[in-house]
Amino acid sequence: MRKAIAVLLVMMVYAGFAFAVEKVKDIRFIAHKNVTVLDTKTNLMWAAKDNGKDINWEDAQSYCENYRGGGYTDWRMPTQDELAGLFDSSIIGNDDYHLTPLITLTGSCLWALETRRNAGAYFHFRYGTRHLTHQSNNINGRALPVRNNK
Repeated sequence: MRKAIAVLLVMMVYAGFAFAVEKVKDIRFIAHKNVTVLDTKTNLMWAAKDNGKDINWEDAQSYCENYRGGGYTDWRMPTQDELAGLFDSSIIGNDDYHLTPLITLTGSCLWALETRRNAGAYFHFRYGTRHLTHQSNNINGRALPVRNNK
């Protein structure tokens, strides 16, 4: 039954019906006006889509901190643990990215807050793995802002 509801929800989102309603829910996530997505398990609010193009670590951090989705001003770059919490290997689709279809990714790798020397951390949503790469690398890196929902 849960899978049937999830499949129906995915079909509605991709068909455009989600844009006509204020809230769309799946088992764990609630999308608000296609701008933010609330994770009811962690109480984190996510941007409904990433920045949409290749970006390096420093620009990703700036993008997250300056994001104003939903009228909020306290957005930030997520940690690897927070990104890993979105990963769900049971979800297949979403361009082979394993996370709720309520969040749109245009690339498989999302930058994370952690750094080591000149390396920035990222999380790979196709494989569910954590990595480090030079902060100036912008190949397939994306930014997905997050905030603590109060």
